[in-house]
Amino acid sequence: MRSLQGLKMKKHEPIIYITGDTHGDLARFKKCKMLKKGDFLLICGDFGFIWDGGKKEKAILKWLGKRKYHVLFVDGIHENFNELNSYPEQEWGGGNTRFITGNLRYLMRGEVFTLAGKTVLTFGGGGRLDDLIGVNASNNTEDVPALAPDASAHPEIPKETEYRNGLKALAKHNGRVDYIVSHEAPSKIAEFLELPNSDKSRANAYLDILSESCSFERLFFGHHHINRVVTPKYYALFDRVMRADEKIMHNS
Repeated sequence: MRSLQGLKMKKHEPIIYITGDTHGDLARFKKCKMLKKGDFLLICGDFGFIWDGGKKEKAILKWLGKRKYHVLFVDGIHENFNELNSYPEQEWGGGNTRFITGNLRYLMRGEVFTLAGKTVLTFGGGGRLDDLIGVNASNNTEDVPALAPDASAHPEIPKETEYRNGLKALAKHNGRVDYIVSHEAPSKIAEFLELPNSDKSRANAYLDILSESCSFERLFFGHHHINRVVTPKYYALFDRVMRADEKIMHNS
């Protein structure tokens, strides 16, 4: 029998996993038993665990931060942004985050991160206040118009600087990323789904710009609360936890 002495265990290569909105539900993490130390779990908005800043909340956040894998989320439209923005901003993985605790971080809008050897463009937020504000379908950062005056009262709606930041970050990576993780869907995908909450907002239109002006493998979004492979490049996720690089049939 061959001796095991001197043989090295094969090192685990980190894997990126994606899931949809969690809305403060810890049950989702029961589906994450396959994640190993150093892996990444990306949540497509409406994280929901940062809400009142109370002792119970802090305990839950601490528990999440102690996971052996990284728990990373973009913001959705149902967040307590005052509480979320009270956490310190910190550069990590090549982009700007808000450090929550341990392995738990919020990935800010319009940033590109390098995770497990893959580049990930993040863009959370959304909302319909900006429905009447157009966006030019161009990758020129000067073509993003100003928001309506009352948009500042709605932090779920991305700011003009965040829209431009995403385009600039993409340009720094020569117009190519592996994955895009957002809360909203591009408007063309939202319209194709024909769901009641298929908003035609400025964020939807902006995601059209991103998806049409760059090369990417897959775009994941969580707003619609369904698990569906819309096309081989567009994935709607809710309570499913999947590998970002999972081989999957279109209609599965």
